[in-house]
Amino acid sequence: MTRQLLSFCLGSCLLAALPGVDARAAELPVRKAGLWEMKTLRTGSPMPEMTIQHCTDVATDKEMSSSFSPASKEMCSKQDIQKTATGYVTDSVCSVAGVTITSHAEISGDFNSAYTVKSTSHSDRASAATMPRDSTTTIEAKWLGACKPDQKPGDIVMPGGIKMNIKDMEKLKGMIPKQLPK
Repeated sequence: MTRQLLSFCLGSCLLAALPGVDARAAELPVRKAGLWEMKTLRTGSPMPEMTIQHCTDVATDKEMSSSFSPASKEMCSKQDIQKTATGYVTDSVCSVAGVTITSHAEISGDFNSAYTVKSTSHSDRASAATMPRDSTTTIEAKWLGACKPDQKPGDIVMPGGIKMNIKDMEKLKGMIPKQLPK
């Protein structure tokens, strides 16, 4: 269960960072500063629905872009973002823990009050409990208002009260195995 939670947390945190992802053809807008609630629904996966809260500000969203940019360039052979009439479309091919994952996402919303990310992904191999071959993920994000008094920009509160800061992702990156067990 710890491995599943870590895997899901990493995935959720990376998806939480979508508004700050390094873009080649277009750039996603920075989210409004404050507390965002992000509800993640997954199909084709044993992971349950999860709701997290993320405290952010303009500087943190921009920093996430520059922090994740080197990691994404290291892990992704393709990462394209295009502006559409209704929002944005992203397509990526990334290698994580020796597994190649091809993803397509459609992003809509205003990044001031709410946005939605609908993505499909296909991996070149499945992992028993944590990574299905094909999955669909929907993130529904809504702005709740100012961050709570005990929160600072970058703080993420996971189910069960687990709290971490997105700025600590470099530490978590070292916990990702180079290869998944077969």
